[in-house]
Amino acid sequence: MNHSTLRSGWLPIFIPTVTIATFLLLTWPVWRWLWEEWMGNQYYSHGILIPPVTAFLAFQRFRHDKELRRRSNTGSNTGLIALAAGLVLFLLALEWRAFYLAAFAMIGLMAGMTWSFGGRLVVRKLRFPLAYLAWMVPLPFLDRLTLPLALFTGVCAGGLTRFLGLDVAIVGNAVSLPNADLVIGAQCSGINSIIALSALMSLAAYLLDGPLWGRLALVLLAVPLAMLGNILRVASLLFVARSMGAEAAFIFYHDYSGPAFFIIVLLLLLPISRLLRCHTVRPEVL
Repeated sequence: MNHSTLRSGWLPIFIPTVTIATFLLLTWPVWRWLWEEWMGNQYYSHGILIPPVTAFLAFQRFRHDKELRRRSNTGSNTGLIALAAGLVLFLLALEWRAFYLAAFAMIGLMAGMTWSFGGRLVVRKLRFPLAYLAWMVPLPFLDRLTLPLALFTGVCAGGLTRFLGLDVAIVGNAVSLPNADLVIGAQCSGINSIIALSALMSLAAYLLDGPLWGRLALVLLAVPLAMLGNILRVASLLFVARSMGAEAAFIFYHDYSGPAFFIIVLLLLLPISRLLRCHTVRPEVL
């Protein structure tokens, strides 16, 4: 075996390995920031699940797509341009300490590496798994949405409970019952349900086979469904507070009702997906 044969044997493995190792070393500050956000930010506690889900989706796509496996080592010079642009944006965001921008640029780096080593076909067929990584990045402006969403939830929940016969008065986010005074705060805004359900619905739209309009509708329904579930949860909390007191409502019911109503909304996906004609799984992606 001559020298050129040896080089041709290890070079296709060595270059991607060094590139991935360099990528992990370079992006370590962003991964550390993401971990801290996932552990401490209640709105993005689901973020820790996104990378393994993405890896699974990419693996399944390679496993089922023979064309993808054949073309996975063709490479592309155009991908190098995208990789260089992503690297510049990443370094600038890191210099500015804008970690959320650096995280998005890091996803661009992943796409650039995929394009560079795999070619256009590979990056095109893996575009959803790569784009799905965006759901792991916490957005800095979400805190500004919590108060308006909490106020909207309070008004809707108050109107519903009054319609059902409950004596309740709502001023801003303050709720007055005959036996208790409550405040609808950020925890009742439902923003965490909106983000988590949107991530799940977009995943479902990718996995399910059906017309494009039906899959798009599935994604767009995530926000109204999450808001409806949260309004019903807050309305039920007001009934619990009226019948059992504010302490029972907030100490016990408040914490456990959130996951319960989220599961109920998830169960609604089954009939909704059938109505939208998205009820079979795409065999090439799962």
